[in-house]
Amino acid sequence: FGGLSNVRILPEEAKALQRDIVRSHATAVGQPLVREVVRAMMLLRARTFAFGISGVRFELVERFTRLLNAKIHPVVPSQGSLGASGDLALLAHLALPLMGEGEVECDGAIMPAGKALRRAGIEPLELSYKEGLALVNGTEAMLALGILACTGAERLARIADVAGAMTVEACLGTDQAFDAELVALRKHESPNVVASNLRNILSGSDIVASHRESDHLVQDAYSLRCMPQVHGAYRDGIAYVRKTLEAELASAIDNPSVLPESGAVMSGGNFHGEALGLALDHLTLCVTGFATISERRVARLVDPELNNGLPAFLTRDPGRRSGFMLAQYTSASLVSENRSLCFPASSDSIPTSAGQEDHVSMGATSARRAAQVLANSEHALAIELLAAAQGLDLRAPLTPARGTGSACAAVREVSATLEEDRSLAGDIGLVRSIMTDGAIEGAIERAGCRLD
Repeated sequence: FGGLSNVRILPEEAKALQRDIVRSHATAVGQPLVREVVRAMMLLRARTFAFGISGVRFELVERFTRLLNAKIHPVVPSQGSLGASGDLALLAHLALPLMGEGEVECDGAIMPAGKALRRAGIEPLELSYKEGLALVNGTEAMLALGILACTGAERLARIADVAGAMTVEACLGTDQAFDAELVALRKHESPNVVASNLRNILSGSDIVASHRESDHLVQDAYSLRCMPQVHGAYRDGIAYVRKTLEAELASAIDNPSVLPESGAVMSGGNFHGEALGLALDHLTLCVTGFATISERRVARLVDPELNNGLPAFLTRDPGRRSGFMLAQYTSASLVSENRSLCFPASSDSIPTSAGQEDHVSMGATSARRAAQVLANSEHALAIELLAAAQGLDLRAPLTPARGTGSACAAVREVSATLEEDRSLAGDIGLVRSIMTDGAIEGAIERAGCRLD
């Protein structure tokens, strides 16, 4: 295989070769992948073997499921994959514990794999023909990271509509730009979904109604007015990523493969991660976009020249107190970092293995960047939710809509109105938590507002 694919191995050396493939390929470095990603990788690799095209024993599937059920998780460093032949180095670290080697995380502690297996009563495997190669030859690292990032991005898209609607209210914006007939003039599906969300969330707002006949509050800035078109474009991009990931999830990825109809063993290129790399680079762009437009809305909320009557930096005593000044700085920092991570990793390729593997996808780098950008963007949207909730509180006695009011109430369950300056770092983290666990969406839906 690779630059040594023309070397013939004696039958009596085959088992030792499989063991040594795993050992020699375990060269990854960097911070370990988080538990949920590793568990997804284990499940996905077992799923590939269950297709029956890898030429391995059922024991490999059974062993992965036993480790999953015992909550024994290989320690998998995050850096070292080229995305072709799949995620070789990362998957080698995933495979080492099957042989009783490497390290695992178990019960919150890092320990030698052999020790964890003995505790669980699981015997180490002696790999047989083809099994070492099969264990390392797949796209499971980038696929696991990609699936989790994509589902997180879909959730972020819904939260962005909520946060944006709250900012519209807090800034005395108009809902006219979200009119169904108006938005439908442009024949893209997702902007209509976003506009429908915004209308539902803002329905019945006393704040919006209070200035509906205003002579000067007739047209909002793009970050408010164009949410259907901008958020919708990002949603379309995420839908493309989901379609790509679903196709990969339904695929049998290994090389060489045993063809199920003819029984022939053939070598090809199904391990190449280009499709995933391109899609996940696009996901990074889309998720960055949500944070970028959110930061612009936060900038409007804290600026008395732009927020239509709210105090500077959303504090009742500006100058004496700084309010949300530095929260907007943090959002700007996160957006800047996101932009630096948007360079498409899939546009790069470095030949390896003595030129045999002369084009690679770098898809795992794309996947890691997508995960980081998602985390940054979740924090950015949490800042907007906090700032918009503060703005709505400052609009009292005018009352928000049912949808925005329920979202504001959910925020207030974990973060009190900012009356005096305090560190908001913990508040940002808590609001991010209620974003990611579904609490905000649940509150809106319980208020009778549909959110797609």
